[in-house]
Amino acid sequence: MKKAYVSVINDLVTDQRIHKSCLTLQKAGFEVELIGRIMHHSLPIDNRPYKTIRMRLPFEKGPLFYVSFNIRLFFKLLASRQDLLVSNDLDTLLPNFLISRLRGIPLVYDSHEYFTETPELTSRPRIQKIWKTIEAHLVSRLNEMITVNESIAKLFRKQYGLKVHVVRNVPMRLKTNEPIDRKVLRLPLDKTILVMQGSGINIHRGAEELLESMQYLENCLLLVIGGGDVLPILKQMSKSLRLEEKVRFLGKMPYQQMMQYTQAADLGFTLDKDTNLNYRFSLPNKLFDYIQAGTPVIASNLPEVRNIIETYKIGKIVGNLTPENIAQVVCECIDNKELMKFWRNNLTFAARKLCWENEEKVLLKVYEQYR
Repeated sequence: MKKAYVSVINDLVTDQRIHKSCLTLQKAGFEVELIGRIMHHSLPIDNRPYKTIRMRLPFEKGPLFYVSFNIRLFFKLLASRQDLLVSNDLDTLLPNFLISRLRGIPLVYDSHEYFTETPELTSRPRIQKIWKTIEAHLVSRLNEMITVNESIAKLFRKQYGLKVHVVRNVPMRLKTNEPIDRKVLRLPLDKTILVMQGSGINIHRGAEELLESMQYLENCLLLVIGGGDVLPILKQMSKSLRLEEKVRFLGKMPYQQMMQYTQAADLGFTLDKDTNLNYRFSLPNKLFDYIQAGTPVIASNLPEVRNIIETYKIGKIVGNLTPENIAQVVCECIDNKELMKFWRNNLTFAARKLCWENEEKVLLKVYEQYR
């Protein structure tokens, strides 16, 4: 059996796209080995039907982290046998590209976002220039690649003239549609539950405004599930605004557990701001998680997100991301029982269409040419 070596820079635990891609690789007939990293706060990884390796590095952030990760990954790949390399995002591409050229091994590049236009890089032009140089030298030499939506695919096609496959980061179908018992999750039965989830609750993603909106909402509870760089700020805001009874921070948790809370929620939020190209053309994982959970969506006005919301009629777009306006939209949704019922009925249809079992067909065609 041919062996596929998959690499990603995170700790593997909450990255559902990587997990689903590895399962699809197995379905395509490959033995799969997945490599990432482990950090001091990483959760234990669950049992998976493929081999996982998490490297412990001397640095966990900053330039030295990226250098040490790429060096370790290069030598790990050099010491292993592969028939196919799968590189996820630009920060793993260089060692994969070098090994691919040294050994004549096929390389599949899967870009989960428009990496060089993330806010972490646009705010540091010199660092951004380094990553853009790496991308220009490597991606331009590929024949094809994968990315997460058509808007980003168009940008890559225009810049590098290569074939770009679109594989959206949609979840697998939920195995059960049974109602979630809020008592089991220790959630109040008499309150409207709002949820913002994801591993990237970061700057410019509307979390601060959503939390501030809780000042104007009665009988509501906001669940913030996952990790990100604004969490310390959000927790401090919650204290200073005296919102501890209205906001719960649940932290990172296994995907299935997170989805139970999402299923129990009345409204899910994805409020990324149009502050950079990466966010403008993003199609957040949480949007599709809300869809699978049957939870109506309140979303910011970004083209890819708006297209999903309006096509399937499953929620509402917020034009002005002020706390007051977000609160007003929430109240309008809660008060309109018929509209909420209409959205939930449409979510049942959308969940059948927007699932990994349908989306992976594109990925299978890409992988099967290397089998």
